[in-house]
Amino acid sequence: MTSCLWRPSEDRKKNSNLTRFIDLVKQRYGRECASYDELHEWSVNNPSDFWALVWDFAEIKASRGYDDIVDDIYKMPGAKWFAGARLNFAENLLRYRDDRTALVFRGETQTRVSISYAELYYGVARLARSLREIGVRPGDRVAAYMPNMMETIISMLAATSIGATWASCATDIGLDAAVDRLGQIGPKVLFTVDGYFYKGKPFDSLANAAGIASRVPAIEKVIVASYTGAKADISHVPNSVHYADFLAPERELEIQFEQLPFDHPLYIMFSSGTTGKPKCMVQGAGGILINQLKELILHTDLKREDVLFYITTCSWMMWNWMVSSLAVGNTLVLYDGNPNYPDSGAMWQLLQDEKVTVFGCSASYINYLKGEGARPGTKYDLSALQEISQTGSPLSSDGFEYVYQQIKQDLWFNSISGGTDINGCFCAGNPISPVYAGQLQGAALGMKVNVYDEAGRPVVDREGELVCEASAPSMPLYFWDDPDGRKYSEAYFEVYPGVWRHGDYVVRHSDTGGFTFYGRSDSVLKPSGVRIGTAEIYNQVEKLEEVADSLAIGQNWEGDQRIILFVRLAEGCDLSEDLEKKIRKTLRENASPRHMPAKIIEVPDIPYTMNMKKVESCVTNIVHGRPVMNRDALGNPQCLDCYEKLVEDGVLGS
Repeated sequence: MTSCLWRPSEDRKKNSNLTRFIDLVKQRYGRECASYDELHEWSVNNPSDFWALVWDFAEIKASRGYDDIVDDIYKMPGAKWFAGARLNFAENLLRYRDDRTALVFRGETQTRVSISYAELYYGVARLARSLREIGVRPGDRVAAYMPNMMETIISMLAATSIGATWASCATDIGLDAAVDRLGQIGPKVLFTVDGYFYKGKPFDSLANAAGIASRVPAIEKVIVASYTGAKADISHVPNSVHYADFLAPERELEIQFEQLPFDHPLYIMFSSGTTGKPKCMVQGAGGILINQLKELILHTDLKREDVLFYITTCSWMMWNWMVSSLAVGNTLVLYDGNPNYPDSGAMWQLLQDEKVTVFGCSASYINYLKGEGARPGTKYDLSALQEISQTGSPLSSDGFEYVYQQIKQDLWFNSISGGTDINGCFCAGNPISPVYAGQLQGAALGMKVNVYDEAGRPVVDREGELVCEASAPSMPLYFWDDPDGRKYSEAYFEVYPGVWRHGDYVVRHSDTGGFTFYGRSDSVLKPSGVRIGTAEIYNQVEKLEEVADSLAIGQNWEGDQRIILFVRLAEGCDLSEDLEKKIRKTLRENASPRHMPAKIIEVPDIPYTMNMKKVESCVTNIVHGRPVMNRDALGNPQCLDCYEKLVEDGVLGS
C-alpha cells in the first residue's frame, strides 16, 4: 500500500490559488471540478479555454491581445500560440515598483544585500539605457558567465526589456564548455564577474571570461561586475568595462519595454552536452512567461507574501524558473556557493534567518542530508517554511519520508519534473491533493502527459516512456542552427511520430494519479530484454549506510546486457565480500533478481552534470570503447579517469 505522507488542511485548500482558479472555471465555463484530476482532464480537453483563463488569472501584461489561442494543438513542433499578441517579458516581471523586498542575496561570505522592487526597476532601467546606447536591439543575443547574484537577474531583465535573447552559464563551468555553448549563438554582449566563492575560497573567473571574449568573435562588449573584491584589473579582457561604470548615470529612468510577438525568442537554453556539443534550444517569451506563471501560481501556490529560495546556478533552468516569480511580487532569495558550506546546516540557517516559505532543492541535496544524518527540524526554526519543491532527479520513497521525519511534518513536499527543453514541468504538485511517498502528485495542468510502452501503447501501473501528446506554449520554437528542423525532430519526435518523447522512464499510478520517476530512459538497463530504470537500483543501494553514491550501466556482454554497478563508499568502508553480498541481497529482495549486478566495482567518484544529474552515458561510452563527448559539461570530469583505468586494466572484461 502506498504511504500517504501529507494531506492539505481544509484551510490550506480553501486559501490556495488553485481553488480560486477552480472557482473561475465554474464561473466562466460552467465546469465543476471536484478534484485536481478533474481539473487536469478539463485543461487538456479544452486547451483554448484553459490557457485563456491562465492568461487572465496570471494577469499577463500585453500591449495587444491575442487573436487566437493556438492554431493546431497537435502540431508538434510548430503549433502557433497566442497569435497577434504583443508583450514584453521583462515588463511582466517588473510590474511592481514599490518598497517591498524583491531580491535578497546571501553568499558564502554571509554578506546580506537586499533591494526593493522600486530599486530593481530603476537598476534595470539604467542598464537597459546603456545597452541601447551600445546598439543592442531586439533579436541580438546577450549572454552571461555569472554566479547567481543580483546583477545577473538585472542584466537579464535589461536585455529582455529591449527584446534581446538571453543565455547564461555559471562561472563554475569550464572555458571550453562555455565556448561550446556561447560560441554557437554569437552573443553581442557578455556579462561576467571578477570571480566567485566556493567552500570559502575565492576563485578568479576573469581568465575564463577573457578566453570566452577572445574565442567568440561576435562579442563586442564585456561588462564585468565586482564580487570577490574591489574593481579588478580587467585590461586583459577584450572590450571590457566595469559594470558600475557602464550603468547610465541617471537614477530614475523609465524603461522603454519593446512590445514583441508572443513567440519572440526570449531564452536560449543548453542541453547538458554529454553526447556532443550542447543543443541550443530557443524558447519564446510568451510561452515561457505563461507556462512558468502557471507553475508558480497554480502548482507552487506562490503569493506576494511568500519568500522563495531555490538552490540553483544560472546554468540550470531552475534559475530562469525562479526569476519569473518576480511577476508574483514575492521576495526571491539568491545564494551562490556550496550549499553545504561550512556545514550541512548552512541552508537551514538561511531559511531560518530569511523566514523562507518555499524552499527548492535537488534530490541529491536531500540524499546528502539524509546520508549525513542531518535533522534540520530539530535544530532550526522552520515555522515559516510551508513547502519544499524538489527536482533535478528522482527521489526515492525513503527520501520523501526523510523530509517528513527530519525536516517538518506539516509541510507540502512538492516534487516536480520536466526539463530544460520546456523550461518547466510535465509533472508537478498541487496544494489540494495528498502527497504519497515516492510520487509526484500528477501531470501538470495543460500538459497532455501519458506513458507509453515500446510499441506506443498507453500503459498504467507499469513502467514506460513519459510522453506529451499535445503541444504546450513553452516547447522550443526551434533549435539554433537547425534550419531544416532535423535536430529538433530527432530529439523528441522520432520514437513516437508526432508525440513528444521526453526521455524519462516513469510509472503512472491508477490508485493515486501520481507518477514515479525512475531516471532517464536513455539510461534504461535491459538485461535479458527486461527494462530497468537505474533509479530503481539507486533507491535500494543508497539506502545502505556503507554506500555514499552509486552508478549503474548496462554492458553489452555475450549477446545480452549485464549490469555493472559502481559504488562510492562511505568514509572508512571497504568493498568486502560481505558488503557485496549485502548489496545483492538488498536488490534481490527489494527490487528483483534481475536488478542484481553482474559486477560491483568501487570507484572514488560518480560523474554528475553541472545540474547534479548522474551521467551514466559517459561511463557507458568508456566501457564500450566509444569516445566521451564534452567532458567539460560535467561538474567533475576528472572522475572519468578511474573508469578508463578500469577498462585498461581489464577489470570489466571478465
